[in-house]
Amino acid sequence: MLPPQQTRKYAANGDWPQETALAKAAANRQGTATDVLCLKITLRHIKPPIWRRILVPGCMTLADLHLAIQAAMGWQNGHLHAFDINGEQYGDPSMMDDVASERRLKLNTLANSGVTRFTYTYDFGDDWEHEVLIEKAPSAHSATAFPACVGGKRNCPPEDCGGPWGYADLLPILADPANPQYKEMQEWIGGAFDPEAFSVEDADASLAAFFGRKEPAADAESRAPAPKPARKRKAVPSP
Repeated sequence: MLPPQQTRKYAANGDWPQETALAKAAANRQGTATDVLCLKITLRHIKPPIWRRILVPGCMTLADLHLAIQAAMGWQNGHLHAFDINGEQYGDPSMMDDVASERRLKLNTLANSGVTRFTYTYDFGDDWEHEVLIEKAPSAHSATAFPACVGGKRNCPPEDCGGPWGYADLLPILADPANPQYKEMQEWIGGAFDPEAFSVEDADASLAAFFGRKEPAADAESRAPAPKPARKRKAVPSP
Protein backbone atom coordinates (compact mmCIF):
# COMPACT_ATOMS: atom_id res chain seq x y z
CA MET A 1 0.00 0.00 0.00
CA LEU A 2 1.06 3.58 -0.49
CA PRO A 3 2.28 5.08 2.78
CA PRO A 4 0.09 7.77 4.37
CA GLN A 5 1.16 11.20 3.20
CA GLN A 6 1.29 14.28 5.37
CA THR A 7 -0.63 17.30 4.13
CA ARG A 8 1.74 19.32 1.96
CA LYS A 9 1.83 23.02 1.29
CA TYR A 10 1.80 24.69 -2.07
CA ALA A 11 4.79 26.77 -3.10
CA ALA A 12 4.24 30.52 -3.26
CA ASN A 13 3.60 30.39 -7.01
CA GLY A 14 0.90 27.72 -6.60
CA ASP A 15 3.03 24.79 -7.78
CA TRP A 16 3.69 21.63 -5.85
CA PRO A 17 7.30 21.78 -4.54
CA GLN A 18 8.36 18.54 -6.26
CA GLU A 19 7.02 19.67 -9.64
CA THR A 20 8.89 22.96 -9.33
CA ALA A 21 12.15 21.21 -8.43
CA LEU A 22 11.86 18.76 -11.31
CA ALA A 23 11.07 21.50 -13.81
CA LYS A 24 14.11 23.51 -12.69
CA ALA A 25 16.36 20.46 -12.92
CA ALA A 26 15.10 19.76 -16.43
CA ALA A 27 15.74 23.34 -17.52
CA ASN A 28 19.36 23.01 -16.34
CA ARG A 29 19.94 19.98 -18.55
CA GLN A 30 19.08 21.27 -22.00
CA GLY A 31 19.88 19.00 -24.92
CA THR A 32 19.05 15.72 -23.17
CA ALA A 33 15.37 15.65 -24.11
CA THR A 34 14.17 13.10 -26.61
CA ASP A 35 10.97 13.01 -28.65
CA VAL A 36 10.32 9.37 -27.79
CA LEU A 37 11.01 7.64 -24.48
CA CYS A 38 11.25 3.91 -23.89
CA LEU A 39 9.59 2.70 -20.68
CA LYS A 40 9.69 -0.77 -19.18
CA ILE A 41 6.78 -1.42 -16.81
CA THR A 42 7.14 -4.39 -14.48
CA LEU A 43 4.54 -5.66 -12.03
CA ARG A 44 6.23 -6.10 -8.67
CA HIS A 45 6.08 -9.11 -6.32
CA ILE A 46 5.27 -11.59 -9.09
CA LYS A 47 7.56 -14.31 -10.49
CA PRO A 48 8.11 -14.95 -13.29
CA PRO A 49 7.74 -11.23 -14.04
CA ILE A 50 4.87 -9.65 -15.92
CA TRP A 51 6.14 -6.68 -17.92
CA ARG A 52 5.55 -4.42 -20.91
CA ARG A 53 7.86 -2.17 -22.92
CA ILE A 54 6.23 0.88 -24.45
CA LEU A 55 7.40 3.82 -26.53
CA VAL A 56 5.81 7.11 -25.57
CA PRO A 57 6.17 10.75 -26.63
CA GLY A 58 8.22 12.79 -24.18
CA CYS A 59 5.42 15.35 -24.00
CA MET A 60 3.08 12.75 -22.46
CA THR A 61 1.84 13.62 -18.97
CA LEU A 62 1.56 11.22 -16.07
CA ALA A 63 -2.22 11.30 -16.55
CA ASP A 64 -1.80 9.94 -20.07
CA LEU A 65 0.83 7.46 -18.91
CA HIS A 66 -1.73 6.06 -16.46
CA LEU A 67 -4.02 5.29 -19.40
CA ALA A 68 -1.14 3.87 -21.44
CA ILE A 69 -0.21 1.50 -18.63
CA GLN A 70 -3.82 0.40 -18.27
CA ALA A 71 -4.11 -0.38 -21.98
CA ALA A 72 -0.72 -2.05 -22.39
CA MET A 73 -0.94 -4.17 -19.25
CA GLY A 74 -4.55 -5.20 -19.79
CA TRP A 75 -6.13 -3.57 -16.73
CA GLN A 76 -9.68 -2.21 -16.94
CA ASN A 77 -9.28 1.20 -15.27
CA GLY A 78 -11.83 0.47 -12.59
CA HIS A 79 -9.86 1.60 -9.51
CA LEU A 80 -7.87 4.51 -8.14
CA HIS A 81 -4.17 4.90 -8.89
CA ALA A 82 -1.16 7.03 -7.99
CA PHE A 83 2.45 7.59 -9.02
CA ASP A 84 5.27 7.79 -6.47
CA ILE A 85 8.27 9.79 -7.72
CA ASN A 86 11.05 10.32 -5.22
CA GLY A 87 8.54 10.06 -2.37
CA GLU A 88 6.07 12.51 -3.90
CA GLN A 89 2.57 11.30 -4.81
CA TYR A 90 0.91 12.23 -8.12
CA GLY A 91 -2.63 11.39 -9.12
CA ASP A 92 -6.04 12.89 -9.74
CA PRO A 93 -6.72 15.55 -7.05
CA SER A 94 -10.44 15.32 -7.74
CA MET A 95 -10.38 11.68 -6.62
CA MET A 96 -7.67 11.66 -3.93
CA ASP A 97 -6.38 13.94 -1.21
CA ASP A 98 -2.77 15.06 -0.87
CA VAL A 99 -1.59 14.26 -4.38
CA ALA A 100 0.01 16.58 -6.91
CA SER A 101 -1.76 16.78 -10.25
CA GLU A 102 -0.64 14.11 -12.66
CA ARG A 103 -1.76 16.34 -15.52
CA ARG A 104 0.97 18.89 -14.88
CA LEU A 105 4.07 16.72 -15.06
CA LYS A 106 5.48 15.53 -18.39
CA LEU A 107 7.76 12.57 -18.92
CA ASN A 108 10.46 14.69 -20.56
CA THR A 109 10.61 16.75 -17.38
CA LEU A 110 11.26 13.58 -15.39
CA ALA A 111 13.87 12.26 -17.81
CA ASN A 112 15.69 15.57 -18.03
CA SER A 113 15.76 15.95 -14.25
CA GLY A 114 17.57 12.64 -13.84
CA VAL A 115 14.67 10.44 -12.74
CA THR A 116 15.18 6.93 -14.11
CA ARG A 117 12.52 4.94 -12.26
CA PHE A 118 9.34 5.47 -10.29
CA THR A 119 6.32 3.56 -9.05
CA TYR A 120 2.76 3.35 -10.34
CA THR A 121 0.20 1.75 -8.01
CA TYR A 122 -3.20 0.62 -9.25
CA ASP A 123 -6.10 -0.44 -6.99
CA PHE A 124 -5.20 0.34 -3.38
CA GLY A 125 -7.14 -2.72 -2.26
CA ASP A 126 -5.22 -5.27 -4.34
CA ASP A 127 -2.18 -2.97 -4.33
CA TRP A 128 -0.72 -3.67 -7.76
CA GLU A 129 2.65 -1.93 -7.75
CA HIS A 130 4.41 -1.36 -11.06
CA GLU A 131 8.01 -0.27 -11.44
CA VAL A 132 8.37 2.16 -14.34
CA LEU A 133 11.92 2.27 -15.70
CA ILE A 134 12.98 4.99 -18.14
CA GLU A 135 15.34 3.11 -20.42
CA LYS A 136 17.93 4.45 -22.82
CA ALA A 137 16.79 5.98 -26.09
CA PRO A 138 14.89 3.31 -28.01
CA SER A 139 16.82 1.31 -30.58
CA ALA A 140 15.54 0.60 -34.05
CA HIS A 141 11.85 -0.33 -34.06
CA SER A 142 8.96 -0.50 -36.47
CA ALA A 143 6.64 1.85 -34.57
CA THR A 144 5.56 4.89 -36.57
CA ALA A 145 2.97 6.32 -34.16
CA PHE A 146 2.92 6.59 -30.39
CA PRO A 147 2.31 5.41 -27.73
CA ALA A 148 3.22 1.92 -28.90
CA CYS A 149 3.85 -1.41 -27.20
CA VAL A 150 6.98 -3.13 -28.52
CA GLY A 151 7.49 -5.94 -26.00
CA GLY A 152 6.22 -7.79 -22.98
CA LYS A 153 5.69 -11.08 -21.23
CA ARG A 154 2.75 -12.84 -19.61
CA ASN A 155 -0.89 -12.14 -19.05
CA CYS A 156 -2.29 -9.42 -16.84
CA PRO A 157 -3.76 -10.85 -13.60
CA PRO A 158 -7.55 -10.82 -13.24
CA GLU A 159 -8.91 -7.68 -11.61
CA ASP A 160 -9.92 -7.93 -7.93
CA CYS A 161 -8.16 -11.26 -7.34
CA GLY A 162 -6.42 -10.11 -4.17
CA GLY A 163 -3.18 -8.60 -5.43
CA PRO A 164 0.09 -10.49 -6.00
CA TRP A 165 -0.52 -12.86 -3.10
CA GLY A 166 -4.11 -13.59 -4.04
CA TYR A 167 -2.95 -14.16 -7.61
CA ALA A 168 -0.30 -16.61 -6.38
CA ASP A 169 -3.03 -18.57 -4.58
CA LEU A 170 -5.34 -18.44 -7.60
CA LEU A 171 -2.92 -19.84 -10.21
CA PRO A 172 -2.56 -23.40 -8.85
CA ILE A 173 -6.34 -23.64 -8.54
CA LEU A 174 -6.84 -22.65 -12.18
CA ALA A 175 -4.11 -25.07 -13.27
CA ASP A 176 -5.82 -28.07 -11.63
CA PRO A 177 -9.26 -29.06 -12.95
CA ALA A 178 -9.47 -31.57 -10.09
CA ASN A 179 -9.27 -28.81 -7.49
CA PRO A 180 -12.62 -28.40 -5.67
CA GLN A 181 -12.52 -24.66 -6.32
CA TYR A 182 -11.52 -24.90 -9.99
CA LYS A 183 -14.99 -24.46 -11.51
CA GLU A 184 -16.00 -21.70 -9.11
CA MET A 185 -12.84 -19.69 -9.72
CA GLN A 186 -12.95 -20.15 -13.48
CA GLU A 187 -16.53 -18.91 -13.55
CA TRP A 188 -15.57 -15.97 -11.34
CA ILE A 189 -12.86 -14.76 -13.71
CA GLY A 190 -15.11 -15.30 -16.72
CA GLY A 191 -13.60 -18.37 -18.35
CA ALA A 192 -10.26 -19.98 -19.09
CA PHE A 193 -7.15 -18.06 -18.07
CA ASP A 194 -3.61 -18.63 -19.35
CA PRO A 195 -1.03 -16.78 -17.21
CA GLU A 196 1.61 -17.12 -19.93
CA ALA A 197 -0.54 -15.66 -22.72
CA PHE A 198 0.61 -12.36 -24.17
CA SER A 199 0.48 -10.80 -27.62
CA VAL A 200 2.48 -7.65 -28.29
CA GLU A 201 0.23 -7.04 -31.29
CA ASP A 202 -2.89 -7.11 -29.13
CA ALA A 203 -1.32 -4.86 -26.49
CA ASP A 204 -0.25 -2.39 -29.16
CA ALA A 205 -3.70 -2.52 -30.71
CA SER A 206 -5.26 -1.63 -27.36
CA LEU A 207 -2.95 1.37 -27.08
CA ALA A 208 -3.77 2.44 -30.62
CA ALA A 209 -7.51 2.23 -30.00
CA PHE A 210 -7.41 3.87 -26.59
CA PHE A 211 -5.41 6.88 -27.79
CA GLY A 212 -7.00 7.11 -31.24
CA ARG A 213 -3.60 6.53 -32.79
CA LYS A 214 -3.58 6.90 -36.55
CA GLU A 215 -2.41 3.78 -38.31
CA PRO A 216 -1.70 2.83 -41.94
CA ALA A 217 -4.85 1.57 -43.64
CA ALA A 218 -3.45 -1.96 -43.84
CA ASP A 219 -3.25 -2.15 -40.04
CA ALA A 220 -6.59 -0.59 -39.20
CA GLU A 221 -8.63 -3.80 -39.32
CA SER A 222 -6.36 -5.57 -36.84
CA ARG A 223 -6.76 -3.02 -34.06
CA ALA A 224 -8.59 -4.08 -30.88
CA PRO A 225 -11.19 -1.99 -29.04
CA ALA A 226 -10.16 0.21 -26.12
CA PRO A 227 -10.28 -1.29 -22.61
CA LYS A 228 -13.63 -0.85 -20.90
CA PRO A 229 -14.30 0.08 -17.27
CA ALA A 230 -14.24 -2.93 -14.97
CA ARG A 231 -17.59 -4.60 -14.46
CA LYS A 232 -18.71 -5.25 -10.92
CA ARG A 233 -17.92 -8.69 -9.58
CA LYS A 234 -18.89 -10.47 -6.43
CA ALA A 235 -16.18 -10.72 -3.81
CA VAL A 236 -13.57 -13.34 -4.63
CA PRO A 237 -14.17 -16.56 -2.69
CA SER A 238 -11.40 -17.57 -0.32
CA PRO A 239 -9.23 -20.25 -1.96
